[in-house]
Amino acid sequence: MFSEDDIEEEQVHFQNVVATFRQYARYSLNANNRRRKDIHTIPLADRELLTKLGYGRKLKDVDQAILANAAFLNKIVENPEIFGHEIDDPVVDGDTGETENNAPGPRGMSHKCVQGSTHEHAHPHAHAHSHNRPTRPSDPRKGRYRPTEFDMDKLRSTIKLFVRDWSKDGKTERDLCYEPMKKALQEHFEGKDRSTLRVLVPGAGLGRLAYDVAKLGFACQGNEFSHYMLLASYLVLNRTQSIDEHTIYPYIHSFSNVLSRETLLKAVTIPDVLPSDLPPGSNFSLVAGDFEEIYGAENTDENEPQAGKWDAILTCFFIDTAKNVVNYLRILHRILAPGGVWINLGPLLWHFENNENEYPSIELDLAEVKELARTIGFKLYDERTIDTSYSSNDQSMLGYVYHAAFWKAVKVSPAE
Repeated sequence: MFSEDDIEEEQVHFQNVVATFRQYARYSLNANNRRRKDIHTIPLADRELLTKLGYGRKLKDVDQAILANAAFLNKIVENPEIFGHEIDDPVVDGDTGETENNAPGPRGMSHKCVQGSTHEHAHPHAHAHSHNRPTRPSDPRKGRYRPTEFDMDKLRSTIKLFVRDWSKDGKTERDLCYEPMKKALQEHFEGKDRSTLRVLVPGAGLGRLAYDVAKLGFACQGNEFSHYMLLASYLVLNRTQSIDEHTIYPYIHSFSNVLSRETLLKAVTIPDVLPSDLPPGSNFSLVAGDFEEIYGAENTDENEPQAGKWDAILTCFFIDTAKNVVNYLRILHRILAPGGVWINLGPLLWHFENNENEYPSIELDLAEVKELARTIGFKLYDERTIDTSYSSNDQSMLGYVYHAAFWKAVKVSPAE
C-alpha cells in the first residue's frame, strides 16, 4: 500500500514531467538563441565569415526542427491517460498557453497496448543511462514548474531512444542487443506452446523488446518506472496508425562532434513497424511502477501472481539500475518458475554510484554479480561479451561502446 504522501509525490512528479514535455520548445529555442547572441560577441570580420558559411541559416533550420519535435512531444502529452487519473491543478503549457488536467495516478497501474492484444538508459554528456529519478520532485502548485537541465536531458534522451527502439536507423543497434536475447529465449523453449509461456521484461523503456517477444508468440509483460518512457511508449504503441507516421530530429540539441549540417538536421521517421500488427490473441501488457515494489512485494494481487509464475525474464541494460543488486537478483529468482530462464545483456554502470541524495548503492564487479547469481540459485550458461552502443548516433564524431555481459541463467535451486 502507498501512503497519501507517496501518491501525492507521484502525481506531482508526473505533472513536472508533463510540464517538461510542454516546455521543450521554449527551453530549446532559448538554447539555440544563445548561439545567436554569441555571434554578436565576436569581431565583425569573424561574423562576416560565419555569414558566408551559412551559420545563421543553420540556426534557423534548427529552430524549425525544434518546433517539429515540439509538435510531436505535445502529441505525447495531449491526453496522458495511461493511468486514467485526474490531477486537480493544471500544468501550464509552456509553449501554447494551454492547460493539461489529466494525469496518471499511483504506481503499479498497467495499460493495454495495441489493438486486439492485452497489452533511461539514456546517454547525456555525462554518459549515463537511467531508469530512475534521483531527486524529489518539486510541486508545480507553488508556481509554474520550470524544467531543469536534468529534466530536459531526460526528455532529449527519450527522443533519442525512439531512434533505437522504433526506427530503421536503430535496427543495427537493436539487433546487437535484442536478437541474441530473443534467440536464447526461443531456443530454451523450443517445441513448447509459446502462448502459455509468461515472459517479463523489466526496464522496458519504450517497449520494443517486449513487443518483439510478444510478436514471437509469447505472453509478454513489460515493466517501466520512468514517466518519460511510459508516456512516449503509450503514443507509439496505442496511438500510432501507420509506419513512419512521426518525424523527429534527435540530433539537433548539441553542435559538438557533428560531421555536417546534414547529420545535425537528420530527420528520423518512426515507427518502422506497425505496433498494432500483432497476431490475433496476442498477450502483451505494460505495467507502470517500480520493479521492486511490484514484483518484490510478498503480498501480490491475486489476479497477478508473481512468485514462481514467470517462465522467463529478459533484462537488457537493467540490473545496474539497482540500489541493492542482491535484492534485484533475489526477486528475479523468486518470481521465476522452477527451471525458468533469466536472459541478461548489459553493462554495470551503477546508477546510484556517488549519487547526491545519499541513496544506498551496492556496486559489484561482473565476477561478483555472477557469483552472487550462482549463490542465489542460478546456473549460468552461454556467458559472453557483446560489444554494443546504446542510443548512439552512428554519424557522430564521438561514440561509446559497451562490452556488455550476456548470459542465460536457469533457476536450479531455492534462494537461501
